[in-house]
Amino acid sequence: MPPTGMLNDHLSPPDTNDAQAGTALPGEGGFAYPRPQMVRENWQSLNGAWRFTFDNERRYRLPDGGIDWTHDIIVPFPPESQASGVGDRGFHRVCWYQREFLLQPGGPCVLLHFGAVDYHAKVWLNGHVVADHEGGHTPFVANISHALLSDGPQVLTVRVEDDPHDLAKPRGKQDWQLLPHSIWYPRTTGIWQSVWIERVAATYIGKLRWTPVFEGYEIGCDVFATGDLQDDLTVAVRIWHGDNLLADDQYKLIENEASRKIALSDPGIDDSRNELLWSPERPILLDAEVTLWHGDELLDTVKSYTALRSVAINRDRFMLNGRPYPLRLVLDQGYWPDTLLAAPSDDALRRDVELAKALGFNGVRKHQKIEDPRYLYWADRLGLLVWEEMPSTYRFSSKAITRMVREWTDVIERDYSHPCILVWVPFNESWGVPNLTAIQAHRNAVEALYHLTRTLDPTRPVIGNDGWEASATDILGIHDYDCDPERLQARYAISDSARTTLFDQRRPGGRILTLDGFPHRGQPIVLTEFGGIAFDREQSESTETWGYARVGNEAAFLDIYRRLMNVVNTAQMFSGFCYTQFADTFQETNGLLTADRTPKAALELLSAATRNIRLN
Repeated sequence: MPPTGMLNDHLSPPDTNDAQAGTALPGEGGFAYPRPQMVRENWQSLNGAWRFTFDNERRYRLPDGGIDWTHDIIVPFPPESQASGVGDRGFHRVCWYQREFLLQPGGPCVLLHFGAVDYHAKVWLNGHVVADHEGGHTPFVANISHALLSDGPQVLTVRVEDDPHDLAKPRGKQDWQLLPHSIWYPRTTGIWQSVWIERVAATYIGKLRWTPVFEGYEIGCDVFATGDLQDDLTVAVRIWHGDNLLADDQYKLIENEASRKIALSDPGIDDSRNELLWSPERPILLDAEVTLWHGDELLDTVKSYTALRSVAINRDRFMLNGRPYPLRLVLDQGYWPDTLLAAPSDDALRRDVELAKALGFNGVRKHQKIEDPRYLYWADRLGLLVWEEMPSTYRFSSKAITRMVREWTDVIERDYSHPCILVWVPFNESWGVPNLTAIQAHRNAVEALYHLTRTLDPTRPVIGNDGWEASATDILGIHDYDCDPERLQARYAISDSARTTLFDQRRPGGRILTLDGFPHRGQPIVLTEFGGIAFDREQSESTETWGYARVGNEAAFLDIYRRLMNVVNTAQMFSGFCYTQFADTFQETNGLLTADRTPKAALELLSAATRNIRLN
């Protein structure tokens, strides 16, 4: 039988007191383990109430003296958010966090995990430095066993430095001005994803990686041991489809690593093969359990999941599981009014996935954000493709590129095993590389990140720079906010002369579509940003909100949305599209949903328009 409680479809009702009580966010069985592809049973959440203070004058040092705590904060909500209890969106370069916790019994080794801390975190436990991490979107872990007290409460302290004016760090849509302007939004400082600890043996599984091999009907499995390493380590891997055990294998670790391809029984007939294939229409996940052994001694157990599927490019089409697959994506910035970049709850993450599907889309382009792994879990579980994009820097320098390469590498490592991820995008609209047509170093950066990404993950397509000024890329992404459906139809009509005009003369945003020396080589063309129609019933005439076009009522909104969708669904030039955007985001009221996720028209009408289906 599969491990029990592994992939329960049903969420427990959200408990509004969870954060106050310091427990985990709501999820399966009442709690959501923050790292869904490598789950251990012996863990405890450190979310909830912490002490907090800003340190604009950089007065405090540890372990030299005490800290004047000015606030209580609810982790993992950033101090700029109302949900945190602080709600301060001013300029603050340094802040501090502290809390005590009692350690639950378990294994001799204790690991402290942070999902994401923006931007540079230094961590002390009982006055001992246990971690120092730079990068605002990626996780880090510390073995804190040596710093634990033998009994009584443990004191955890975190110092975060996040210069609000630094444009040479990956920051995505976080504004460097005091108030949100144009397409930028409130900043996120400090802890904004879950904090937790888990107890393990002295030797444990440090990393687990899954690679579907569609052509061979195989699952690649890489297991890495860490800690107090020993000889004679073995790993056992079991995989299920429902109640059906597909694999029960055991491997010896060589140099602390086991890397194998697990062959599944290939039925040989398409209809039977499809029973195991993951897609948005049939998101089949395979449950897994991985155990680490030293002789007959069980050292570690993690529960996981994987899927059998492929994503690829074949000439001018995107391919899913060996078949052309039209992409219907929506741009999703992943902000919430009261919690900003942090999710209000696990239930809210699931609801966003459900809403994207209910709107008729088969995928999302997560724009300028590395989303919480729990979102990717629900996309895996419910069936939603995810286009993953690195948050941009806005200044070109060796420091900026070094930071970006390091963090992007960690992003790929974190999310590699999620079947929902279909494309990697290191750059967007030449942000951080603004002079691609004139400066070779800027072009080198895009080409280097493209090839680095293809090296770290050869299984997925990569877009070097999305929107325009393309060079090294597997898909040509075009951003075009012309909201006149007739002009769009004429521009993207399929013909050789139309293609020549498009690539030689069309300059969306004033930028050429492809750089000299990189002509279109037949790659798929995806309209990766378009639409952006603002419709706000309460502020339709406000100058403080905006979109790329504006309508004043629901009927007009539905009419232009239908006509735009008819164009992009029928244009043979495109292998897919991405509409801007999923939900209103602060001053941008161009979402299909309001900021609180209320649909601006009936979901069934929006879904039919997205899929270009005429309702009776």
